[in-house]
Amino acid sequence: MTHTPEHETTTPTPAEEALANATNDASLARSLARSEEIRADLDVNPGRYRMLTGVRPTGNMHLGHYFGTMHSWRRIQDLGVDTWILVADYQVITDRDGVGPIRERVLSLVADTLAVGVDPERSTVFAHSAVPAANQLMLPFLSLVTESELHRNPTVKAELEATDGRAMSGLMLTYPVHQAADILFCQANLVPVGKDQLPHLEQARLIAQRFDKRYGRADKHRPVFRRPEALLSEAPLLLGLDGEKMSKSRHNTIELRMSADETAKALKKAKTDSDRVITYDPADRPEVSNLLMLASLCGAGTPEDIAARISDGGAGALKKLTTEAVNEFFAPIRARRAELAANEDYLREVLHGGNARACEVAEATLEDVRAAMHMNY
Repeated sequence: MTHTPEHETTTPTPAEEALANATNDASLARSLARSEEIRADLDVNPGRYRMLTGVRPTGNMHLGHYFGTMHSWRRIQDLGVDTWILVADYQVITDRDGVGPIRERVLSLVADTLAVGVDPERSTVFAHSAVPAANQLMLPFLSLVTESELHRNPTVKAELEATDGRAMSGLMLTYPVHQAADILFCQANLVPVGKDQLPHLEQARLIAQRFDKRYGRADKHRPVFRRPEALLSEAPLLLGLDGEKMSKSRHNTIELRMSADETAKALKKAKTDSDRVITYDPADRPEVSNLLMLASLCGAGTPEDIAARISDGGAGALKKLTTEAVNEFFAPIRARRAELAANEDYLREVLHGGNARACEVAEATLEDVRAAMHMNY
């Protein structure tokens, strides 16, 4: 049985209340409205923004990742936004005993990133284990948060509930602070997230605010850290092939690197239902509707139109159409990925170049932090 430690109770400040309520309806509505304002401004003023997004290399990237966030990376980059892609390798060990085949997974993630159109000449692709100055920010940042705040974070709470008696690691408990360091070290002010990640972004904003309030700086008009804002994903949530949440650990995904034959084999096993007439009904027929949505995202038409075309063709016809749509849509990405994966030296060159730029920016930020803390001896 898992026991939640008792924590001191104090009257929360307005900022702490904002963190605790980050996912309530009113806050979400504000975040959605602000996200739309930013989306419109990106077309007009891309130079105002530095975007950071990160992925943990715990397995191979799949279609959920692509339609959730990866598809937007090239568009944001091509608008002229300073784009940073974080390979979050240290975060692999937050809830695991080891890193697994980390080297292969990191290089695979770099190949996926470049295959979807990220240009290393215009974007920064880096691993945060290679940026010591960014990770050093964890120490002052940890002094700005309380244990009770960390335990209230939804990701930490979910992990604690899922441990089944296993003690949570210190790194898992401080996961929100590590994410804040990732965002703030490079002065990112735009972070693509799903609504479930809003509390993490609010934690980063709160840390930046507290740092400036506690330490300040001579130039009051230029705080040490920019305030990051959310760019909420517009993509619908895709289920896994078993009808559950799409997850690398559940092996219910279609990976970007899969061949056409492997994709067909995986989709043949996708869960549907016994009703032969195909209809788009996400509430009552989630598995069938999921395949319709996947085919739609791959350019086959609206889910309703696809369902009407299949009509009483049954699950077999649905899976065949979805397979054809997926394989046609991803064929050029997979071809480019195969070329990249065959050239490990180039992938390492891209990563080393990104690491060097990230280190340069992190050192400058750390110097600002030291100066504000009067630790620049």
